[in-house]
Amino acid sequence: MSKTALITGATSGLGYEFVKLFANDGYNLVLVARNKQKMEEIKRSFPTIAVTIISIDLSTPNAAKEVFDLVEKQGITIDVLVNNAGFGLLGHFDVLDIQQQVNMIQLNIVALTELTYYVLQKMKQKNSGKILNVASTAAFQPGPLMAVYYATKAFVLSFSEALVEELSDTQITVTTLCPGPTKTNFGAVANVEGTKMFSRAMNSDIVANQAYDAMLKGKRVVVTGGFNKVGTIAAKFLPRSMAAKVAKSIASKE
Repeated sequence: MSKTALITGATSGLGYEFVKLFANDGYNLVLVARNKQKMEEIKRSFPTIAVTIISIDLSTPNAAKEVFDLVEKQGITIDVLVNNAGFGLLGHFDVLDIQQQVNMIQLNIVALTELTYYVLQKMKQKNSGKILNVASTAAFQPGPLMAVYYATKAFVLSFSEALVEELSDTQITVTTLCPGPTKTNFGAVANVEGTKMFSRAMNSDIVANQAYDAMLKGKRVVVTGGFNKVGTIAAKFLPRSMAAKVAKSIASKE
């Protein structure tokens, strides 16, 4: 029997790359995103597997529970959960729109946490499953000019690593992807494409392939790209105040 992967933010960027990787390995898919038309196109492009579409905005309260309830109603067992959906914003915290920042927390943290909670309970019943949570190299230090985004990704990393230990006596693995700047729609939405941080942006297919391989191997954390790995190591040894200054510098426009 084919396994099923649920992927959030499935219509573009890393999400779409994950879709292709899972589909090529014969997984059935549950696609979760706002763009129903794009998901319909994706479904037609993979006629040999079962593709379920859930069009919903995960930045709204209770959306994650609605997704889980729809999956349960259709009798679908989730073998792999990919919490990929998320967005960021560039600017001073007190200048950026507060509702947009709250929506960011809802999507990057709350929806991810809720989906993990509901799906994990089902995985534990059969003592198998994999969870891939997309964080960021932003998780390793404070991020002036993207304060809320960096904080949400720090949550994802801490939360996911804690789950690894909680699940250490099970056959369930949790992998956290911590990419640096990646060529996706994220840069345009966050308004960071002209910043120093995006001068070394990696191709999304390369990042997704490394993450997919790490997930299959049950690795705890994967940081993509040699430059990014050096940066995360440096962030561990720098004083937090200095790490924040560096983060502020690379968030500035060139």
